[in-house]
Amino acid sequence: MPRLFTGIEIPAEIGQALAAYRGGLPGARWIDPEFYHITLRFIGDIDERTAREVYAILGEARQREPLKVTIEGLDTFGGGKPRAIFARVTPTPEIVDLQAEQERLMRRIGLPLEARKFTPHVTLARLRVASPLDVADYFVARGHFPKLTFTAPRVALFSAKDSVGGGPYIVEAAYPLG
Repeated sequence: MPRLFTGIEIPAEIGQALAAYRGGLPGARWIDPEFYHITLRFIGDIDERTAREVYAILGEARQREPLKVTIEGLDTFGGGKPRAIFARVTPTPEIVDLQAEQERLMRRIGLPLEARKFTPHVTLARLRVASPLDVADYFVARGHFPKLTFTAPRVALFSAKDSVGGGPYIVEAAYPLG
């Protein structure tokens, strides 16, 4: 049973810039830079027949121009119980529209609605046990975050090992933009 999701790959030079924010937070499990991505639609564990349907329907997505992507700062999910450190991606109308189209396509083949609100981001670390104070100290120590911008030439269909997240991820198919 494959575990699939769609997303935008992060170029190596942007990944290296983000990797500079690794470390200095007790309880963090840092994602390897080669596995950084922006998830558009988590599909989950599905059977082979559904995986073929996903692969085929993604090819029906409308043509669109390559996406300008801006990473604008660091943040955390989980509030008082932090569970991840991430780099925030500017939710441009183009990125939000692309994600909405991915959702519509997955619904068309019978997959359930994604339960979480779409927040474009690049996960840098998953937090096993981290106090809010340690996370606040981590952010203070990092200081200013310069915006990072790149152009995404394609959307990828990724597979993931059945694990707690963080890779390895494999590009199973790619769908060019532009």
